[in-house]
Amino acid sequence: MTSALDRLFAHPIAHRGLHDRASGVIENSADAVRRAVEAGYGFEVDVQVTADGEAVVFHDHTLDRLTSGKGPVAGRTAADLCQIPLLDSACMDRIWRLADLLALVGGRAPFVIEMKSAPNSDSKALARRTAELLSAYKGPCAAKSFDPRMVAEFRRAAPKVPRGVVACAFSGNDPDWQTMSAARRFAARNLLHWPMTRPHFISFGVRDLPSPAISFFRKVADVPVMTWTVRTPQDQARAVLYADQMIFEGFIP
Repeated sequence: MTSALDRLFAHPIAHRGLHDRASGVIENSADAVRRAVEAGYGFEVDVQVTADGEAVVFHDHTLDRLTSGKGPVAGRTAADLCQIPLLDSACMDRIWRLADLLALVGGRAPFVIEMKSAPNSDSKALARRTAELLSAYKGPCAAKSFDPRMVAEFRRAAPKVPRGVVACAFSGNDPDWQTMSAARRFAARNLLHWPMTRPHFISFGVRDLPSPAISFFRKVADVPVMTWTVRTPQDQARAVLYADQMIFEGFIP
């Protein structure tokens, strides 16, 4: 456990792989992951659940932004999704399974998998499938999620694999969080789910640091913090002050 976390926090982490759409390297693609590994970085990618309970590497809940397809990822089978090309990919990359990513990396670089909780999908099934795959993987890896229920399910299914919780200030002015009640935002911001999730690390939004709750867990409970998504020198300076690792995008640190 400690060794895996140490490796995860040893080098900056490339957000959705070392991607650059202008150069034909698409986020969460095999090419983006390959570039991160070859450059000596860790990386973070996202996974979504499919209609048949598989984990595929993709960020959005719908296909519309990154492919020529339409509609929810969770409404299709893995076999169907893996036939869909990613738009603008110079390598003709397609959506791919988490299992294929593990085979490609083969222990050469540390990484963290963000489990996405999509509307009308079986988020616990995704947590269990991710846990199954990472438990069998030989190499430094971890999983995390914004959804404490997924983190708790992952904890039950793979207690020995490092897990983290993703959080931020959950501002009511942010459209992503407006459907959450003030009480839920407060609980999420301050990690009040801790007895249920027991994360080994925290992944917290860089623009919302410093945070009293995160400072407490970092300094008193000795829980390491990785911060996202670092895109500017100002972000990087804040990451140095208030976190132990950064998830970066759009530049080479």
